[in-house]
Amino acid sequence: MPPHAPERFKDRETLWNEVEKIEKHPKAQLAYSFDIALQNEFTREENMELVRQFLQDEFVSRGMIVDYAIHEKDAGKNGIENPHFHVMCPIRPLNPDGSWGAKQRREYILDEHGNRIPNGKGDYEFNAVPTTDWGSPERLETWRKAWADCCNAKFEEKQLAVKVDNRSYKRQGIEQIPTIHEGSAVRQMEARGIKTDKGNLNRLIRATNQKLQEITRRIKELWEIIQEAKVQLEKEEQAARQSPNLIEILIQNWEQRNAGAWSLKAKAKNFHDYSTLLEFLKERKLYRRADLEKYMGDMKEKSNSMNADLKEKSSRMKELQNLIRYVDDFKRLRPLYEELNAIKFRKKRDAFYAEHESELRLFYLAKRKLDAVSPDHKFPVPAWKKELKKLEVSYKKQSEELEPIRQELKELYRIKGKIDYLLRQQNKEAEQDNKTNQKKEEYL
Repeated sequence: MPPHAPERFKDRETLWNEVEKIEKHPKAQLAYSFDIALQNEFTREENMELVRQFLQDEFVSRGMIVDYAIHEKDAGKNGIENPHFHVMCPIRPLNPDGSWGAKQRREYILDEHGNRIPNGKGDYEFNAVPTTDWGSPERLETWRKAWADCCNAKFEEKQLAVKVDNRSYKRQGIEQIPTIHEGSAVRQMEARGIKTDKGNLNRLIRATNQKLQEITRRIKELWEIIQEAKVQLEKEEQAARQSPNLIEILIQNWEQRNAGAWSLKAKAKNFHDYSTLLEFLKERKLYRRADLEKYMGDMKEKSNSMNADLKEKSSRMKELQNLIRYVDDFKRLRPLYEELNAIKFRKKRDAFYAEHESELRLFYLAKRKLDAVSPDHKFPVPAWKKELKKLEVSYKKQSEELEPIRQELKELYRIKGKIDYLLRQQNKEAEQDNKTNQKKEEYL
């Protein structure tokens, strides 16, 4: 707690009773709530010290009261290593004398003459402006970065080659689709062999990411080869114009191999191998290195476009799945919420809440998310499911369309390796001929 907070607020029950008491509106928002992951690489004591330091520096120092609880690794046969801590902070700030301050202040809207504008209800038009920045996206981003910095400093202190980053994959420039949060319940079901929607989606995302990483890696390797060839080509531009093209190089090598083949089987294999290469190049009109480089650039652009589209679809699929799940939780747990509100006696109410805390937390989460989408609670679930099904089909189809690109890259690698080998052989033969001619001249 900050120094000016009343001592009685050290009692959690007293604190939250007064938080509720000071609010007049039955739907008033009481607290900010955060769930933050701890690090399995740290000991229990290290994690606890890190939490205290973080909350003191980032929350209490700003005058906020912090109520937090640390949850360690789940126990039991199917326990999941998921240490984390929960934080709740009253939204209403404290005045210097320890009394509750205002959450918002009025900022009246003025007309062109600088006068207040009546609203027709005996008052004036105004905007409600928060008295603190605690609820702003910028402050949340600051806290996310501060927690990442705390963890990374501890990793460095322990000499661990680990880092956490509060930024999304997109902001980090990582070509990867993020998985969705599964939660303890889903992980335990998966550990027991029960397939879940979230688990299935994450498996699909991981498989797609693996394909994307492989494609990106191959494109990068091939692109580096092409760039090296381009530099060399620029240095020998005049000679390159007069040099045999890729088709001619392959045909010459095929003729040489055929001349050295003793059996019809060997000649037939040579014909098949080289005709496949020639057909591939001719179909795509890849006659010189510049043609190959341009073709690879087009492929890279196509791959990047597909990846961007897949990311957009994945994001929308995740959003729809969450909305459908929130509606299910909202409808399923609403009777429990109403039963809680019907209890008048505080002790009985607290006992009921403690008994059903996890279910009620799920309900509050679902209600908060759904209120932002549909305040009237008219949820278009059939339309969401229809859109989700359509996206899943499209996502799967587009993922499958990546396979021909991979095959195309594989064939390009094979041809590029073959051509590089033949060019090296030609260069060696040319160097050998030069050495032989030099020796003859010296002899003469």
